[in-house]
Amino acid sequence: QVHLVESGGGLVQPGGSLRLSCAASGFTFSDYGMNWYRQAPEKEREFVATIARTGSLTNYADSVKGRFTISRDNAKNTVYLQMNSLKPEDTAVYTCQAIGRYGRSYWGQGTQVTVSS
Repeated sequence: QVHLVESGGGLVQPGGSLRLSCAASGFTFSDYGMNWYRQAPEKEREFVATIARTGSLTNYADSVKGRFTISRDNAKNTVYLQMNSLKPEDTAVYTCQAIGRYGRSYWGQGTQVTVSS
């Protein structure tokens, strides 16, 4: 019943941009903080960005700070990740996570982002 579905990934050249979306259903979206993670082949999953339930507080990994922007639209039950100035090292599967009260969490299936010339 609970679903987080990422979309918007694809192939982009270095310096390009992509916007990822994560559409949520089956729970009260506005009660959950949202995170983006990524995982490159043979590497550990890495935190990318977080946004609070209200959308007023955000934080980013140092590797993406200044290039990526996380946002949310509670009316659409969707969290976004705007990615600018993409680098080859940004290539990974990007996954969204919902974090609720008392540690409850949900995960999406991920969307592939490939940055290459």
